[in-house]
Amino acid sequence: MFERLSEKLVASIRRLKGHHKISQENIEEVVKEIRLGLLEADVNYKIVKEFIERVKAKALGQTVLSSLTPGEQFLKIVHDELIEVLGKEASPLVLNKRPSYVLLVGLQGVGKTTSAAKLALFIRKHLKKSVALVPCDIYRPAAIEQLLQLGQTNQIPVYPTRMDQSPSEIANQAKQWAMQHGFEVVIFDTAGRLHIDQEMMQELVALQSVIQPQEILLVVDSQLGQQSVTIATNFRQALPLTGLILTKVDGDARGGAALSIRYITGIPIKFLGVGEKVGALEIFHPDRLVNRLLDLGDIASLVEQASQVIQKKEAVQDAKKILKNQFTLEDFLKQLQMVKKMGGLESLLKFLPGFQQIKAQLSQMQPPDKELKKFEAILLSMTPEERQNPSILNGSRRLRIAKGSGTQVQDVNRLVKQFEDSKKLMGQLLKSGVGRGPFPWH
Repeated sequence: MFERLSEKLVASIRRLKGHHKISQENIEEVVKEIRLGLLEADVNYKIVKEFIERVKAKALGQTVLSSLTPGEQFLKIVHDELIEVLGKEASPLVLNKRPSYVLLVGLQGVGKTTSAAKLALFIRKHLKKSVALVPCDIYRPAAIEQLLQLGQTNQIPVYPTRMDQSPSEIANQAKQWAMQHGFEVVIFDTAGRLHIDQEMMQELVALQSVIQPQEILLVVDSQLGQQSVTIATNFRQALPLTGLILTKVDGDARGGAALSIRYITGIPIKFLGVGEKVGALEIFHPDRLVNRLLDLGDIASLVEQASQVIQKKEAVQDAKKILKNQFTLEDFLKQLQMVKKMGGLESLLKFLPGFQQIKAQLSQMQPPDKELKKFEAILLSMTPEERQNPSILNGSRRLRIAKGSGTQVQDVNRLVKQFEDSKKLMGQLLKSGVGRGPFPWH
């Protein structure tokens, strides 16, 4: 979603490379391109104007720090101002009652019902709380069935809503049901409309009065751009919204919703829906998003994602093996399979500093994930003995492996060579320790 904006921002800031100081002349063109990039991303014009004015004022009003180049200092100014626009830090859920109630609201077709299931899984997995779902949409029969199926598939209890009940009656009975079963968190999925209308708002106000939720989350389609700001403003006038869930962030939306909605409405973005799968829900970290936008990487998110797949004990053991030159193709195969579980190499590269430059190089070569798939096929065609001891891979063995994996002998040779080269490089890196971080002002 943010790739096009990221490319614009990074390319414009690079224009300052080689300059010895920041001046009115050399930042004017840079600022112009940043302004254009933000407007093309559908960021609200007022926000863009204020943002550019603050960036220029800070850039021209500061003495260049001795440890920074002008480009690095300007990058830091843009970095800090973008974080200011997005809300500085993550806004956690407040669920300190038992049970705690969460009310999801929004227009029809924004992914509200799916978001309810995603949020339930997140709370169960990361907050370690028992959670249940309540369908309050009696106008769209498929909504109740959809939530029941999502609950059944993911082992989440769902209140058996009847179509002949009013939403307020459903909420009242569902609260008693939740108390009887001892659920710690209950999520209420409400009806959406194609347009905001007074009847819908009154129904939501009545539901809020019955439920008394700790969290009222507005689900917004990020692809609506600036229109999402108007929607959020209208909902906020009727309900005391506590946060936003932006859906369809993985689509081709221009990204302006995230940069506009928080600044104008003051409502914190709490989650991003980053895919159709029920597990595809991320906490919104303003600083991490800004780091990605400016091509500074997002190592914190990468580590979190890796920790769900890689056990700390195994990682330590692998590091010891590399240092002792005992890392084998068997270990390499396990790592390839872990990368697949984490979404593939190309998705992981997006978290690394300098991805925009890496991406340009990737376009000139074979897709990394296609290459890794080939490597996995080769490794699976080897015997355990061959993976443990690659030195026994003579010509006839390599020919057999190539035939068994549907590849060429040259592919087998390349895998073995790259493995040996990588093992040496990783050993050197581990021995040398951690180098300079991706942020030049740290």
